[in-house]
Amino acid sequence: MASPQVQHPGLRATFTGIERESEGVTVHEFRGIKYASVPARFERAQPVDGFADAVVDASRYGPRCPQVDVDVRHLLRIPEDFKIEKEPEDEFECLNLDITCPPASSAKGPLPVLLWIYGGSQVVTFCSAASKICDSIKIVADSIKTGQPIIFVSINYRLNIFSFGDGKEKNLAIKDQKLGIEWVQKNISAFGGDPDKITLAGESAGAVYVHAHLVTGTPVKRAVLASGSLYLSSPLPVERGQGLIKTLEAKVQELGQLSLRQSSMSALIQALKECNVNTMWIQEDEDFQDWEAKPELVEEVMIGDTEYESVIWRNGIETFDGEAIAAAFEQDEQWGTKLRKMYHVVADRPTACKLGALDLVHDARYTLPVELVAEKLQAAGKRVYKYVVDQSNPWQPSSRAHHAVDLLFLFDGVDLSFNPAAKSVGQEMRKRWVQFVNGHSPWSEEQRFAYGPLGECGEISAAQFASRRRVEHVQALREAGMGVYMPIVFALTAGRISLLN
Repeated sequence: MASPQVQHPGLRATFTGIERESEGVTVHEFRGIKYASVPARFERAQPVDGFADAVVDASRYGPRCPQVDVDVRHLLRIPEDFKIEKEPEDEFECLNLDITCPPASSAKGPLPVLLWIYGGSQVVTFCSAASKICDSIKIVADSIKTGQPIIFVSINYRLNIFSFGDGKEKNLAIKDQKLGIEWVQKNISAFGGDPDKITLAGESAGAVYVHAHLVTGTPVKRAVLASGSLYLSSPLPVERGQGLIKTLEAKVQELGQLSLRQSSMSALIQALKECNVNTMWIQEDEDFQDWEAKPELVEEVMIGDTEYESVIWRNGIETFDGEAIAAAFEQDEQWGTKLRKMYHVVADRPTACKLGALDLVHDARYTLPVELVAEKLQAAGKRVYKYVVDQSNPWQPSSRAHHAVDLLFLFDGVDLSFNPAAKSVGQEMRKRWVQFVNGHSPWSEEQRFAYGPLGECGEISAAQFASRRRVEHVQALREAGMGVYMPIVFALTAGRISLLN
């Protein structure tokens, strides 16, 4: 079959992609398109404005940002024999994007665009299309089958220290992503997309970044915040960043390098590994001043959480004894004892303490933020669609509906046919996302939508929601305020996150 081509006069390029098929539906893919160039390490990227009349091979995935190797199958309980090919890495060529779209001959009019930002604690690429886990073919094929075709775009960006920098430029990942979003707005029409109908979506750290874009001047039509917001990973003081930079600077020098900026790539990765840098954060700057009060530049938002988000801190919290956990709660005289008792944290009951700590982290980092973000948006007259994911892991149900399990359902990149309930949830999830991206209500604004358990999906009432989440606990946290519960959360979670839970 002939390779699909897109001629782009504005970029002076002809992109040659590949044709694929999913359950009898044909889609076209254009991979590894470079949207920006990195002039030097830790420097702000520059947009790519043309290809000098070249025929651009867009049949292969582009390189990702260099990173510590993490087995992304671990958290998702994906069978150990599911093979993931090693992805190429290049710190200067990693700013590329992938486009999955209906064949141009079948598309009628400009199509809405789903622009995906992957997560990974801001340090790794968690489940790329290249890994097959978050392959976009099924959501695009499903959109074609239902007569609501969409275009899916995923962007690579700088991660870990390559994004964090050495103190000169901050938040390079966000700046990279902004260039990617602007590229899509400027160029997606040549691929059949509508630049005025972009849905910006992300999961976990990807959702943190999406929220960051919404409050810092990147307007889009719609957004999806899946298991994350700026409340999950708030901008932190520059001094904390300087502390991390000094630690890594000392480590690369110990490894025989002059500095972070002049170090070899392999030494930087080794430093991250030896210093156990398993998460990073957005650094405070003027764009994020008073971010909680800033309006989100978006018309509609879909937002929700999974039932057991806090699993990514489980191994870390397991290292505490009951007395240490109880002590973290007693930092506030007025609220400490009340919250400790609500979460069944009793110093001489270590197992109950650990479970209570994980419940608190989930409520403070995920469930309450869903309500805070939704209420602010609704007060501004925006449409908000809330959901919960309660379908357990398809391979190991005892792992519950843990953090990132929704990626398995949404993309169905790892065959779920052995588990009809999981397969059904995935089909329902893609259907609702496609409706949302097309500008249709995925469900009633007045209700919340539940994916699972046991394969059952549908709208739920407030009473039903209260049977799935700790509503009274969340209300107590709201009344106590961030100044009370976040010090407890920090005491329990600082440096203890891991994708290998």
